[in-house]
Order: sequence, then structure tokens, then C-alpha cells
Amino acid sequence: MPRRSYLAEHPIFTLLTHHHQGKPKLEEVCRPTVRSIKGNINLMGLAMLVLPVLLGLFYGASDINCSIVHGKTTDYHSLLDFKGAIRADPRGALRSWNENIHYYMWSGIKCITMDPEHVTVLNLANMSLTGQITPSLGNLTFLQELTLSNNLFSGQLPPLNCLIRLEILYLQNNLLQGNIPNALTNCSKLLGLDLSSNMLVGLIPGNIGSLYNLMGIDLSTNSLTGNIPPTFGNNTYLEELRLTHNQLKGSIPEELGKLPDMTKDRAVFLGQNRLSGRVPATLFNLCKLIILDLSTNKLRGTLPYDIGNLSVALQWLVLGANNFSGTVPPSIGALKNLTVLDLGGNNFVGPIPYSVGNLPKLWKLDLSNNHFDSW
Repeated sequence: MPRRSYLAEHPIFTLLTHHHQGKPKLEEVCRPTVRSIKGNINLMGLAMLVLPVLLGLFYGASDINCSIVHGKTTDYHSLLDFKGAIRADPRGALRSWNENIHYYMWSGIKCITMDPEHVTVLNLANMSLTGQITPSLGNLTFLQELTLSNNLFSGQLPPLNCLIRLEILYLQNNLLQGNIPNALTNCSKLLGLDLSSNMLVGLIPGNIGSLYNLMGIDLSTNSLTGNIPPTFGNNTYLEELRLTHNQLKGSIPEELGKLPDMTKDRAVFLGQNRLSGRVPATLFNLCKLIILDLSTNKLRGTLPYDIGNLSVALQWLVLGANNFSGTVPPSIGALKNLTVLDLGGNNFVGPIPYSVGNLPKLWKLDLSNNHFDSW
């Protein structure tokens, strides 16, 4: 299945670059001193006057640089605390994390261009790190991206509620346990949130809708329970919602089908759960919906007779392994962008519409295990 229409392509990282200001050039330091000296004095006298000034400026600049390198800021201590919780670093990802160089030069770290004391990016993805994510990372109050995906981090996810500037949080493919902290929704600037493929349990925070800027969220492949929060309907910029492979139950909230119109494509993945009831009719009419995966649930009801007019942008319609019934409407042949149609494992009856054969882009069709009329 396609992966990361938004979550892997956000451009904010280009704004976060390393910056290092070297010592001023020697001639730039001494030029004002040279110009301020008047009169007819010999070269030796000039040297004797200027040399102490040059030495003072040189060592002063050196001291300033050293104070930056060895500054013991809150960010510095927070990073070292995080390093202290790492039990295994087989690739040497944290080898550069020592006090001999400023932490803005440590691997995986980026700081504000004009203020190297504040960390804006911590990215240690794909490093096979073993350990825990320490609460001290919540002290990196200027952090905009935290990416620790594809490692072996375990334990509970810390609240991180003080990271009010955080825009990207990617912690997928680890061994994280426990609940998703409610305090995480204090990170109101979040654009992308990926906690997939962990061992998280409990409910999806009911106030998830307070993340008004959220564009992509992936909580798939965990053991989350309870209902899908209707507050997802408040995430007005949401492009991609992935909740597959959990233990969610109840009905699909009507609010999901009431998201405002957008010019960008949308994808909704709710498959492999325990959802029941009818699919909100408005969900089929969601503007720019290109993928709808509701497979392997306990959903029932019929398909809208005018589905071909409602979901004109749809490319994937995956409804297999549910309890849908009734006939497949002929208007489904109007979905000219459809590439995947999976209606297998349901209770559909009647004839298979001839219009299915008119879908020009269709490359996968599954109508098996239904009760269609024989040809």
C-alpha cells in the first residue's frame, strides 16, 4: 500500500541548518587601531603599541568561542540525560556527543541559525539505538522536529507537553509501551505525528482534535482500544489518517465525513479493527478522498447508489472482509480513477455491474466470497 503521502515529505527541514561563526579576521580586528594611531612614529614604536591590543583581542575572541563550545545550557544537559539512557549504540551514532565540541555539531542535532544554544532538530532515525526516551527531551523548548523512528526504544512515551514549537514527531517502529499521553495534544503546532508499529495500548486521546494544524497522523499497528474520537473532525487540515491494525471498536464517527473541502488529496485507513455499524454516507463524499480502507471490520449496510458521483477522486476502495450487503451500484463504473476495488468477503448479492469492466485504471479487483448471481 502507498506510504507517507505527507509524513515523509514535509519541507520544514530545509529551514533548519547548521551555522558556525568563526573568529573575526585579524586584519578586521586591528584595522581600527591602526587607523587611530597618528603622527610620525617609527615602525618599532607602532608594533609596541599595537601588539598588546592584538594579543588582547585574539585571546578575548578565543575565550568567547570556548565559552560557546562549553556552555552548560538546559539543552546541553537535556541531551546528555537522553544519551545516558541509551543502553546500546551499535552504530556509534552518539560518538560525537561529548563536551569537546558544541552540541550543535553533534550528530543528529540542528540548532537555530543565529542562536546555536537552542536545539531545533533531533533526528536519530535508523540507528538501532536501544534505551528509553527520557522526559528531559521535553526541556528542548525550541524543538521543531523529533525523529527517533526505526530504533529499539522501549518504555513509556514521555508527555513532551512543553514542546510548544514541535511540528514533526516520528517515533514509529520502536518498542514503545503504555498509553499515548493526553498532554501530547499540548503540542499545538504538530503537523505530522507517527507512532505506528509500537506496543501502545489504551485510548486515543479524546482531545486529539485540538491539534488543529495536524496534516498526517499514523497510529497503526499498535494495540489501541476504544472508539475513534469524533474530535478528529476538528483536524481541518488532515490529509492522512492511519489507524489500521488496532483493536478499535464502535462506529465510524460522522464527524470524519464533515471535514471542510480541501485542494489536497486525503487518505483514510481504518482497516483491521473491530469497527461496527454503518459507514457514514458523508465519508464517501469527503472532498478529494483518494483512499478509503475499511477492510476487516464488522461494518454493515449498503453502498450509496450514486457512489460514482460522490467519490469522483477515489483511487482505492477497500471494503473487504466486512458484513456489507445489497447490490453493487452500477454507478461504481464512474470512478474512472479507481485502481484498487476490494469488495471480497461480504454479503453482496445480485449481478456484478458491467460498468466495472469500464474502469480504465483498475489493476486489482476482488469480488470473491459474496453471493453474486451466476453468469
